[in-house]
Amino acid sequence: GCPTGDARITDGYNLPASRVIHTVGPVWSGGTRGEDELLASCYRSSLALADQHSLRSIAFPSISTGAYRFPLDPAARIAISEIRGYLARGSSLEKVLTICFDRATRECYAQALREIAT
Repeated sequence: GCPTGDARITDGYNLPASRVIHTVGPVWSGGTRGEDELLASCYRSSLALADQHSLRSIAFPSISTGAYRFPLDPAARIAISEIRGYLARGSSLEKVLTICFDRATRECYAQALREIAT
């Protein structure tokens, strides 16, 4: 089991990745049940596991924005903010990717990156 906002790591087995980090994002309930903090915790927990296992790269999908209905704009801002903040404190990670499966998601992430980078 893995509580919402936490992460676990497994071997990659037959995947091209040596490890897979699993995290449980929050189901959107209108923003009244700590969803923002839980989503932020998904990124922090995953990044910390990557460092603990000396991984050089990690790739994230847009956590919770599909079936869990987390609104895309705030989810993108949370993701970019947590990733940038974590890396600014020092990390063994050389590459962090955000994987955007459609144009709308990519545009939200690009906008969040522009806003947070300034």
